[in-house]
Amino acid sequence: MTEQLPQKLRSDAEDNRDRILESARALFASEGLTVPMRAIARQAGVGPATLYRRFPTKQLLATEAFAEQTRACQAIVDEGLAMPDPWQGFCSVIERICELHLQNRGFTDAFLATYPDSVDIAGSRELTLKSVATLARRAKARGRLRKDFELSDLMIMLTAHRGLHVSDPATRSTASRRFATLVIQAFVSGP
Repeated sequence: MTEQLPQKLRSDAEDNRDRILESARALFASEGLTVPMRAIARQAGVGPATLYRRFPTKQLLATEAFAEQTRACQAIVDEGLAMPDPWQGFCSVIERICELHLQNRGFTDAFLATYPDSVDIAGSRELTLKSVATLARRAKARGRLRKDFELSDLMIMLTAHRGLHVSDPATRSTASRRFATLVIQAFVSGP
């Protein structure tokens, strides 16, 4: 029995793959997951056959394109969990997740599972949400997070935050920070 070694792509094939991913990231970020595969191929300067040879489905392409954001999202939550004050950690997660999602409309769609057939980051999303739930329990135990907070509140927040993508790019960042501040104020426990 022979073990197959991973095949190294030719340099031109590797360049095509990199251009496809770069184009997919840019188009997913600006237009969301509804962007057609042919538009990605066109922007990458490759034919549809080349795109489909490397990424037979949009799901595979999006999963690869969002790998960095998926890791960044989990790192944000891990850093929040590592903070000595769970409320500060929770607030940091809200602020930084809003910032991350503001930069990429497609990643927001994928994280919210708006298009569940288009991307498969469910495992990563579940791990992230489990970590947020742990952080929320800690913040509740300290009396800082409202007792009635549920993870679905976070998803509602991200859905509402997604609306900022239609605003003027010059004001998005300011609006996102203001939105995060208002959300944190809504989540705080007590008067």
